[in-house]
Amino acid sequence: MRNSTDSVSIDIDLIPLGGKECIVKTTKGSVSVLVCGDQDKPALITYPDVALNYVSCFQGLLFCPEAASLMLHNFCIYHIDAPGHELGADVISSDEPLLCVDDLADQVAEVLDFFGLKEVMCLGVTAGAYILTLFAMKYKERVLGLILVSPICKGPSWTEWIYNKVLLNLLYFYGMCSLLKECLLQRYFSKELRCSIQGAESDVILTCRRLLDERQSLNVMRFLQAVNARQDLSEGLKNLQCKTLIFAGESSPFHAESIYMSKKMDSKICALVEVEACGSLVTEEHPNSMIIPIECFLMGFGFHRQPHFASSSSNGSSPATSPSSHSIMAPELLSQESLGIKLKPIRTRVRVET
Repeated sequence: MRNSTDSVSIDIDLIPLGGKECIVKTTKGSVSVLVCGDQDKPALITYPDVALNYVSCFQGLLFCPEAASLMLHNFCIYHIDAPGHELGADVISSDEPLLCVDDLADQVAEVLDFFGLKEVMCLGVTAGAYILTLFAMKYKERVLGLILVSPICKGPSWTEWIYNKVLLNLLYFYGMCSLLKECLLQRYFSKELRCSIQGAESDVILTCRRLLDERQSLNVMRFLQAVNARQDLSEGLKNLQCKTLIFAGESSPFHAESIYMSKKMDSKICALVEVEACGSLVTEEHPNSMIIPIECFLMGFGFHRQPHFASSSSNGSSPATSPSSHSIMAPELLSQESLGIKLKPIRTRVRVET
């Protein structure tokens, strides 16, 4: 992680996924951004959950051919990692000030300024969803729409606050130890996935474990401290005017709060999709359940999928299956009319059958 300076600058390296890794120096410190796609296209920014980065949080979704076609056909994707969470990050210097959630939201705005982005679509997961929601509240004119996965919006309960304090102590004294990784996996994934395949761990879990080993524990501490000191956004949600699509994993520890958030928002602009047998990290556990809702949601903004993939999923054939061979039943209520210009409130479920 490069130290911040008074100016805003960038270093660019080609990375294997075909994007450009950019280290943007802002007044709030350095932040890594992976730029994927044609920068002349509209912008989609992403922000991951605690201890995750763009690889461990979004590769499951974006490696689905239909989702990749939909996203990269319409957008240039800017993956913003929390400070010190990028691949190969160094430990953030102790001289760097601790950032609060407001600082992180302001940092997102500075990243947009650097790339000359005026209005963006946002995709965030849990803590990342909170940061992008706060960003949307502070910079209303800059957010076209929000796609939030298992989002949180209230201040931490006493139970969560104490639990996070335990995690912070584990990070400080033991680093990314086995117990800490188990706690994080419970945050991300459903019990069904964590205990599947006759006791053997799935590839998704194994990959996440490996990627967690690469995190710098002190950097994760900084992000978790900021999230654990967050304020309640409930009142501000009533005034949020951008269209919003919320995915809530039914086995997520934040399921109830995600439902609460959808109810606090203007029912004319917010749609809710609950995903059965899924934890918080829907983008990795059941990414195919997100494709049709996102496609319908984006239709309301005039975006569409490439004809090759659109025809393959609209000719009566069954939806694509996920790598774990789950088939997805698309919710009938997610039609273009429901999620178009006149967005209607929806509470529907995506059922995952094994």
